[in-house]
Amino acid sequence: MGASILGLTLLSLLIWLGLLTLRGQFWRVDQQLETFEPVLTSLPTVCVVVPARNEAELLPITLRSLLLQDYPGEFHIFLVDDHSTDGTAAFAEGVAHAVDKAKQLHILSSASLPPGWSGKLWAVEQGIQNATTFTPDYFFLTDADIEHDVNNLRRLVAKAEQEDLDLASIMVKLRCQSFWEKLLIPAFVFFFQKLYPFRWVNNPKNKTAAAAGGSILIRGTALERIGGISAIRQALIDDCALAQAVKGTGDWEKEKNTTSSFPTPSRKIWLGLSSLTRSLRPYPSLQTIWDMVARTAYTQLNYSPWLLLGTVVAMTLIYLVPPLGLLIGALLGNQLIALTGLITWLLMTLAYFPTVRFYRCSFVFAFSLPAIAFLYTLMTIDSAFRHWQGRGGAWKGRVYPG
Repeated sequence: MGASILGLTLLSLLIWLGLLTLRGQFWRVDQQLETFEPVLTSLPTVCVVVPARNEAELLPITLRSLLLQDYPGEFHIFLVDDHSTDGTAAFAEGVAHAVDKAKQLHILSSASLPPGWSGKLWAVEQGIQNATTFTPDYFFLTDADIEHDVNNLRRLVAKAEQEDLDLASIMVKLRCQSFWEKLLIPAFVFFFQKLYPFRWVNNPKNKTAAAAGGSILIRGTALERIGGISAIRQALIDDCALAQAVKGTGDWEKEKNTTSSFPTPSRKIWLGLSSLTRSLRPYPSLQTIWDMVARTAYTQLNYSPWLLLGTVVAMTLIYLVPPLGLLIGALLGNQLIALTGLITWLLMTLAYFPTVRFYRCSFVFAFSLPAIAFLYTLMTIDSAFRHWQGRGGAWKGRVYPG
């Protein structure tokens, strides 16, 4: 028994050494949108598209932050009211008049959801189609719960222009106020960065592609090249699907019957963190975060029971074995097992600490990664059960079983 436990703890240690040295330095939190004043050598036209479904409570803050962007070029905002029942459109109109920007805001009422579309992407599609009358150079896709820093659009456009990017996206700073948010939200970002190392995403020679749906600036020609939003119309993880299509690493190539299903990545995209633009979406309880993760976790695994099993085994080996090894080693009086478990636990704590610090949480939370990973594993299992029961992908009154 002792030999088996030692073998597992050593394997976990080797995995962590590999993650820290070979996986794009995902843990460093160094891919961030610059906070200094951006320099614009040109002023491309930008159309902002905001899908909104029952967002009246947040619009006085979030929509106001968009209308007051200091971008000196021409930009228009298209808010698509997706069958809201809380007066979203009226609130949006009131906000625009309050800041004297009524001419800049275009409010659309979404048509009925057609088969084969997710509600959000259908709303985005309608916003883009209406925005084409302005022949924009870029579309800025954002969510109705995002409070934008006044320079956010200017910085993203400058980034795209200076680095010749087809897509630039930021993972906005998620709300982190309640206990459950402090415990679980930084880990959500940590796991996302481990799955999609930002340095790999930002390297055109690497096929890894991802984006964060709360803030995506996409070049109009790039969107046209992939066939528009309809190319990803059924995607639940739509931000990453869009990034994969733009970079040239997704199944959209198969759908278009090209000669190569997976061309060598050559399109430039960029994904980073932002410390200034933030999400106002609250997650005050464990249940709210659980539902958020369970909505798409099994989708991320391509609805595969085998990938689910592999994920559970991997999460156990990577995150749970080290503290268990420390405990069992101490109980058995086996110093080698205990020391190996302790070293591995300290390595994962050091890896997680930069993300905890970025979210300005107590360093104590960095030691909680094994317990956090256990909860996320249960959420992933629950996501699979929801899918098998036909309740997968539920969001704002709609269910997308996949």
